[in-house]
Amino acid sequence: MANHKSALKRAKQNTIRQTRNKSVKTRIKNTVKDVRLAIEEKDVESAKEKLLLAQSTISKGAKKGVIHSNTASRKISRLSKQVSSLSA
Repeated sequence: MANHKSALKRAKQNTIRQTRNKSVKTRIKNTVKDVRLAIEEKDVESAKEKLLLAQSTISKGAKKGVIHSNTASRKISRLSKQVSSLSA
């Protein structure tokens, strides 16, 4: 455990950020899962609606620095590709 005042503060900040990042990552995973389930069921309208929600959630995660911006772009690209191939 930390001994200095600044190290104690840093440890406290890290735990706060860790819980915040965990909730954002979980939200991203759940929205992506919803889109994939809609794709498996071949429900085009539902997949498109859930894709918009997933894009928003992923972009917010990248904006907050929880995930890297390239990772966010890759996830959005792959999901939108799957949805567009479903509708074609």
